[in-house]
Amino acid sequence: MSTIPVEVRLGAAPHNREDAVRAAGALLAQAGHIQPAYVDSLLQREKVANTFLGEGLAIPHGMVEDKHLVRRTGLAVLQVPAGVRWGDDAKQARLVVAIAAASDEHIQVLRRLTRVMRDGALMGRLATTGDAADIVRALTADAPAGGADGGAQAAALEDFPLGRELSLNYPSGLHARPAGEWARVAGRFQARVHVRCGDTVADAKSVAALLGLGAGRGAQLRLSAQGPDASAALSTLHATIVRLGDEEARQAELSAARQAQAQGLGRELGDWQPAARHTFTGIAASPGLVVGTLVLAGETALEVDDRFTSVAAEAGALDRALAAAQAQLERLAADARGAGRAEQAAIFGAHQGLLQDADLLQAVSRAVVQRHGAAWAWRHALNERVAAQRALPDATLAARAADLQDVGERVLRHLLGRGDEGGAGPAGDAWPDDAILLADDISPSVAAQIDTTRVRGFCTARGGPTAHTAILARALGLPAVVAAGPGVLPAQEGAGGPALAGAVAILDGYRGRLYVAPSETALVEARERMERLARRQEAEARTRREPATTTDGHTVEIAANVNRADQAAKALEAGAEGVGLMRTEFLFLERDTVPDEDDQYEAYRAMAEALQGRPLVVRTLDIGGDKRVPHLDLPVEDNPFLGVRGARLALRRDDLLVPQLRALYRAARHGPLQVMFPMISTVEEVRTLRARMEAVRAELQAPAVPVGIMIEVPSAALIADRLAAHVDFFSIGTNDLTQYVLAVDRQHPELAGMADSLHPAVLRLVERTVAGARLHGRWVGVCGGLAGEPLGAALLTGLGVQELSMSTGDIGTVKALLRRHALAELQALARRALEADTADEVRALGAELRPAAE
Repeated sequence: MSTIPVEVRLGAAPHNREDAVRAAGALLAQAGHIQPAYVDSLLQREKVANTFLGEGLAIPHGMVEDKHLVRRTGLAVLQVPAGVRWGDDAKQARLVVAIAAASDEHIQVLRRLTRVMRDGALMGRLATTGDAADIVRALTADAPAGGADGGAQAAALEDFPLGRELSLNYPSGLHARPAGEWARVAGRFQARVHVRCGDTVADAKSVAALLGLGAGRGAQLRLSAQGPDASAALSTLHATIVRLGDEEARQAELSAARQAQAQGLGRELGDWQPAARHTFTGIAASPGLVVGTLVLAGETALEVDDRFTSVAAEAGALDRALAAAQAQLERLAADARGAGRAEQAAIFGAHQGLLQDADLLQAVSRAVVQRHGAAWAWRHALNERVAAQRALPDATLAARAADLQDVGERVLRHLLGRGDEGGAGPAGDAWPDDAILLADDISPSVAAQIDTTRVRGFCTARGGPTAHTAILARALGLPAVVAAGPGVLPAQEGAGGPALAGAVAILDGYRGRLYVAPSETALVEARERMERLARRQEAEARTRREPATTTDGHTVEIAANVNRADQAAKALEAGAEGVGLMRTEFLFLERDTVPDEDDQYEAYRAMAEALQGRPLVVRTLDIGGDKRVPHLDLPVEDNPFLGVRGARLALRRDDLLVPQLRALYRAARHGPLQVMFPMISTVEEVRTLRARMEAVRAELQAPAVPVGIMIEVPSAALIADRLAAHVDFFSIGTNDLTQYVLAVDRQHPELAGMADSLHPAVLRLVERTVAGARLHGRWVGVCGGLAGEPLGAALLTGLGVQELSMSTGDIGTVKALLRRHALAELQALARRALEADTADEVRALGAELRPAAE
């Protein structure tokens, strides 16, 4: 295997896992393998997954979305002869191997590590050796590292007759987190399950064996099984592998988004590192920068005695408590809807569904029959379910434990005759006016009741950015940091941890950090940055509903990219003038079955009604490429980006196309709805799709609707003048157009950085598209990521694009930017961009845009 640089520190004695990860990360940073911010990414990974591999070996590695912070591939080994506790159990890590992966070279590193860990004697020597070269040789030598070769052992296994084949679509290859999930899923079945990659076969129930496959992106795998439930095991494992691949791809896309966000913060935050007595790094869950006083906000514990009267009495008490909790949740949901807080209403609606958990109710009923009190039985069953949920390896699913706990506590209060209590712990009026709340986790019910006039933000030990508490924080406009670790809790004080309550702190919800007891200089710097951010945000907020009209009178329509009706309302509040892209694939991705016509109709109608007469552009099902839906049973393709995706799939699957078109025509009666087809590359496709549309319209006797297409492939841009004769509008998807123009997979670990939508070649095709549309009087929009970038929006406007559709958070900034310039200026800037040689030269033109006034 190729030589990878290895940095080694011998004889380390870190206090805990966090210290070990920081020390290993520092080695990587000092050697130039990573940017310093990647150390935070290593710590974040530990909060969502345990990187302990076994046999004294831990392999910290960063989040996929932070890969842009890796400068080059390298390893850092922290040798801990006495061991350091790794996680909540008694496992001790003696070799901490931090991985910075700029490409998929790390897959071979993982393969090598699994061989090393199988050799107990070798592991013992490496954990105590005084020669760093011993460790380097063990991790980089081409020959097996002594002892039994795990790869050879795996190869000795045979394939079973029942099998399935697939291509591994993980941007970073098979690494520890997905391997752990594969093993967990396979372990649920009695059947013996193997995974073959090349000449190596691994037991699918062993994480180490799976990592020993060395399966990189695009590896061809064969799954095989033998046993009473072999068929089910294969089907489930196959679906799991595909699902995780989709998740990994989405996470990889976040890397560019986070980089753009960091650039957007500009001078205000940038590389700012305030000095403070304690710094806690968590996950950024809701943006914002605040200074305040730390307040412990733990919820009041409920004491429960096991008091039994009779089965009938306890069952009746449980029924009454469930009914009371249901009624309470209905009122809370209604109140939230009345106040225009759609996110809160949706969460309380979801909580009502949790009250119908059959397994939980059965467990409580069994305990009552065994002569336990209803309150005790409920608490006992609830604790088991919450613990099981928190233990799930999927971070999003594990975060839902907070919702289950919240609903359960609500029912328990009713069982104890305390149903009117909110469970919010300390009274809000006892908090200071600048409170930053600290808690293990803050339940959605408590978060919904937070007095935002007193609370400036919160930081929790648990949680995740997709948990409902984080969603509510964003809805309330409160900065939030979650998963900051147990160090922020008072329980740590007795064990030598810092006493945080009452301390002044800086909460950075942009980068997920809490700075406790900052220096006076840091406080001054923080307040200066807060003032600059506030001035910019206030100016943008004041004018958010004003049109994006340039100084010489040219107006660009600004729309939003959204999925659901509740997001549309938020977009309108932020200044959107309509929805330029409703992605309908979410209806298929967020469920296990294909949504029928009525389900789709309700979703489209709700969106149209939420827009109250404003324009709505709905993109038909865009599945394929990096978006796969297991329940559609689509074939696995060697090159899905050049395969059956978007409109190509629609033309082959009337069972998907026709119900969607029927639902769209029905919904068009509720507002100005327009239909847009993705992945169009030929005139023939447009003609055929329009014929299908006309057949459906005639059958429903529905009025005609405007029809547009996505310009995402070079052929469509080059024949835009021909396509424009058959459609009413174009919308350019700059993300896909970029990867097809530059022949760069935007998920490729080595090449993704080349997929820059500001490349002159991409901009020239935008110009060509606008020119072709203009010949037939058609309008052109852009719904790709470039529309939401300030420089991108400026150049697109200069090129003649008439509508820009973007994420809600970018609307105010883009509108303000366009209002600061004349169209003539932007046209001149666009001409210079078209004449540039590189994307970097184009990006440098951004310096000529006028900054926001402070």
